[in-house]
Amino acid sequence: MYTLIERYINNMTIHDLNNLAIQKGIGLSDEELSFSYKFIKNNWQGILKNHGLIDIEKYKNNFSEENFNKIKLLLKDSLKKYSRYL
Repeated sequence: MYTLIERYINNMTIHDLNNLAIQKGIGLSDEELSFSYKFIKNNWQGILKNHGLIDIEKYKNNFSEENFNKIKLLLKDSLKKYSRYL
């Protein structure tokens, strides 16, 4: 599973992330999108090592309140759905 995720992250573009956000009803600003993309590219391995657990509150100031709440909910739902694979 790790190799599959690694390949996906290595090939992921900022446009892929934006499209995913739009599919999930999250309209990221350019700054939010850039922050999210860099964060994922730089931190995905550590997040996997911690079984998807992340202190999301530390990043609250990088998003609008509406987007932060949507991202927080998406993270919670994704962890519930995929935690057995992490």
